[in-house]
Amino acid sequence: MVGNDWVNSYLEAILAAEPGIGNPKSSLLLRERGHFSPTRYFVEEVITGFDETDLHRSWVQAAATRSPQERNTRLENLCWRIWNLARQKKQVEVKNAKRISKRDLEREKARKEVDFFEGEKGDLPGELPTHNDNNTTGRMSRISSVDVFENWFAQHKEKKLYIVLISLHGLIRGENMELGRDSDTGGQVKYVVELARALGSMPGVYRVDLLTRQVSAPDVDSIYSEPTEMLNPLDTDSTEQENGERSGAYIVRIPFGPKDKYVEKELLWPHIPEFVDRALSHIMHISKVLGEEIGGGQQVWPVSIHGHYADAGDSAALLSGALNVPMVFTGHSLGRDKLEQLLKQGRPKEEINSNYKIMRRIEAEELCLDASEIIITSTRQEVEEQWSLYDGYDPVLELKLRLRMKKGMSCLGRFMPRTFVIPPGMEFHHIVPHDVDADGEAARDDENPQSVDPPIWSEIMRFFSNPRKPMILALARPDPKKNLVTLVKAFGECRPLRELANLTLIMGNRNDIDELSTTNASVLLSILKLIDKYDLYGQVAMPKHHKQSDVPEIYRLAAKTKGVFINPAFIEPFGLTLIEAGAHGLPTVATINGGPVDIHRVLDNGLLVDPHDQQAIADALLKLVSDKQLWLRCRQNGLKNIHLFSWPEHCKTYMARIASCKQRHPKWQRVEFENSDSDSPSDSLRNIHDISLNLKLSLDGEKGSSNNGVDTNLDAEDSAAERIANLEKAVTTLAQKSTLAEKFESKMPSMKRRKHIFVISVDCGTTSDLIAVVKTVIDTCGRGGSIGFILSTSMTISETHTALLSGGLKPQDFFAVICNSGSELYFTSSASEDNTALPYTLDADYHSHIEFRWGGESLRKTLIRWISSVEEKKKLKQGEVLSEDESSSTNFCLSFKVKDPSLIPPMKELRKLMRIQALRCNVVYCQNGSRLNVIPVLASRSQALRYLLVRWSIDLSNMVVFVGESGDTDYEALLGGIHKTVILKGIASDLRELHGNRSYPMEDVIPLNSPNITEAEECGPDAIKTALEKLSINLLKP
Repeated sequence: MVGNDWVNSYLEAILAAEPGIGNPKSSLLLRERGHFSPTRYFVEEVITGFDETDLHRSWVQAAATRSPQERNTRLENLCWRIWNLARQKKQVEVKNAKRISKRDLEREKARKEVDFFEGEKGDLPGELPTHNDNNTTGRMSRISSVDVFENWFAQHKEKKLYIVLISLHGLIRGENMELGRDSDTGGQVKYVVELARALGSMPGVYRVDLLTRQVSAPDVDSIYSEPTEMLNPLDTDSTEQENGERSGAYIVRIPFGPKDKYVEKELLWPHIPEFVDRALSHIMHISKVLGEEIGGGQQVWPVSIHGHYADAGDSAALLSGALNVPMVFTGHSLGRDKLEQLLKQGRPKEEINSNYKIMRRIEAEELCLDASEIIITSTRQEVEEQWSLYDGYDPVLELKLRLRMKKGMSCLGRFMPRTFVIPPGMEFHHIVPHDVDADGEAARDDENPQSVDPPIWSEIMRFFSNPRKPMILALARPDPKKNLVTLVKAFGECRPLRELANLTLIMGNRNDIDELSTTNASVLLSILKLIDKYDLYGQVAMPKHHKQSDVPEIYRLAAKTKGVFINPAFIEPFGLTLIEAGAHGLPTVATINGGPVDIHRVLDNGLLVDPHDQQAIADALLKLVSDKQLWLRCRQNGLKNIHLFSWPEHCKTYMARIASCKQRHPKWQRVEFENSDSDSPSDSLRNIHDISLNLKLSLDGEKGSSNNGVDTNLDAEDSAAERIANLEKAVTTLAQKSTLAEKFESKMPSMKRRKHIFVISVDCGTTSDLIAVVKTVIDTCGRGGSIGFILSTSMTISETHTALLSGGLKPQDFFAVICNSGSELYFTSSASEDNTALPYTLDADYHSHIEFRWGGESLRKTLIRWISSVEEKKKLKQGEVLSEDESSSTNFCLSFKVKDPSLIPPMKELRKLMRIQALRCNVVYCQNGSRLNVIPVLASRSQALRYLLVRWSIDLSNMVVFVGESGDTDYEALLGGIHKTVILKGIASDLRELHGNRSYPMEDVIPLNSPNITEAEECGPDAIKTALEKLSINLLKP
């Protein structure tokens, strides 16, 4: 760069050392490559630290001084590449700004729609200080409603709660966790294990299951292949908890994904449906076992399902929908934030998505916002700066909706999850802080003068020429983000600090620096060079090995020497090590970016610094080690306030937040569930209302009244008028209840006796093509015998019935029919004497199962307004782009006719619009793009199959799903799972256009080379039989 001689010198040195820099395939980043490249490292630093104009001048200068020498030609080439990268970075920033501006505009529309209008305002507070009404003091939000927890516990203690946690990636075990073994086995692993253990020790919690992946691989410990592992209680001395045979906290390992192989989290995405199916079976089994043990014969369903990280959140959303229980989500780190950081570095979006599956991860996180009732974060920064990047979360709109709920007003079909800041807990019962006197002097151990020091103490002390000096302790991976190089520079260049203190760097475990990753190795080499540069021998300790059990002793050693703990990371999402240090009586110095700010507000036990300011770091450390009174005051503050970060405190807050969710769980109309107690009068009325749903659908099919989407998320209740209406309706239909149960109960034994259930979910452009495929499959596989059939389609039940009759098929050829893209489930019945009634019985339980966050009529009105805005924006003269199809709409499916699919937004844009508007729904383009079905967010054809397992115990592994080469936009969800899939080649291949403009490739959803998926070369008897034989299914010959 012009005027920066050191840069040009650096370029010359690079060019001299590395030939072939112009290779276009070489990446410009240091990370995730097989060897260290100073070129990549330098370029990454330059494009983030210099203005684009200067970079362009540097290239012009290099071009002007061109000579025949290869050296100068390469210099020009490198300068141009650097400038071009900076230019691309600037273009990304402009594009991102436009996207944010467009999103903010859509958000503002949604906010205006839920504003209080004249006559409905009521008495509103004059000013709302923050997004979260619990955080009014500026301190980190702690439990502010202990009474809520105690009252809730008093109501639920007899039920003995069952909680499910999910954390899929990494290696998880209860003891001697291999933290730092790889990027997937880190702080999250420790967090979820300790959370499970702590919740299992809470009064009123009977069982906690932590679900993770079972790994049977030769390169990992055999403990990871064990199906279950019981976690030791948090407090073994407690005798208050009543124990049973199945009580306590468990790690439950579910087998899914590649067998006999431990893989990184980015490769697990296609296997999520398999995990969901197997986890669903486990939860149902435990629910039944607990029901026999403590539930009086009635199943004990989970009180919540809590997903950790995006992959587990995606799984938790599907499980929550399949079981109809509340979902909780903790992101730990978020994809949108990571994507923005990588884009700012100049990395192509395609490369980012290829390496990190980032768009699949972001879609999973958006689904978590759709399905979660509570989002738990560690810091306020995570809410304000990270979650606010998502289409599905708007803190201003969330606040407005919450106010409407508190005033008993309609939320207009909109829903937003609550966010709560609950810092991670820590186990303190084993920690005994080292005593110091009033002057800060370490007290002697007179009672046990011959006590042996821990081995790790001598391992550290051997580095120091004067081990009695206060120890500055840093404990972090040798990652550039942890900023350890700046710490060593600050220490080395501050003579007073070097004279007063020693520096200890605990940077994981290593045998040989050359065996480490390139990033870790480069950090360690930089530190070694700095030690030599500043002649810090005898003042800096860098032990090569330590155990997890040594960490508390390292903190104790630092406290004994009256030292200081420092976390100088550029950005620290939370900062658990700061809490650990505070628990041992260590004052702290921490970065001002991220979670440490919140921790400092609570503990008040140290100083905050700018991690980029080397002098500020040195000054803060010097101040703490030189001022004994300040050191003692910080120590005492930390020890006094540290209990606020204990696991029991965390769990009290956690359980209080769970109490704010309206509890829901499966409620059946079967005889054996008739005597179940209702949780509340409103729940009883809801049961009666469910019974009152129409059991028959007339051929003329008069559409029932729409669900108005009254909020069920917090304290909202049905109005008195609605209760009376529900009761009156129920009185007229109670007589049908026993008939409904009798019909279903008589149908199920026949269905369960079938060896296989064939689900025909083929989507075709025309009805005649669909019927031809259905007839071929049924004729090939044979009616009756060991095979039963289910038809799954986007059509209404009336349209389906007409289509079957037109093809010479009978409704009785099928056990069940899934209609309206998965929002309706019918069981076939014998022909009725009433010729005007269809021979199908609606499973009303399914509607109560999928109604969560359904906007109903309010959603319909919003969609109508959106249609008008699209037409106005495009200024179309040829008529409507979309029109409401009232004849195809039902209470749980809003259907629209599409005049021209090319004129409406692609699926991802439509989902984005719905999320920005806080409308939680599942949008499906179907029937070759001629129809748009809008159904509840957790309803789908694949979820309807899981409902059959939950409701009727139909084994999913005995199902075979027939699909075409493509299909409706819900096609991809039909392929994964433990059921078997036959893809009929040549069928629905013309529907691929519906899947255009995808956010992520199909390979991130569908498992390649899955033994459960096969292809039939054509839709013919021989090809179908061959495909079934590949799945080990041999059709019995008649």
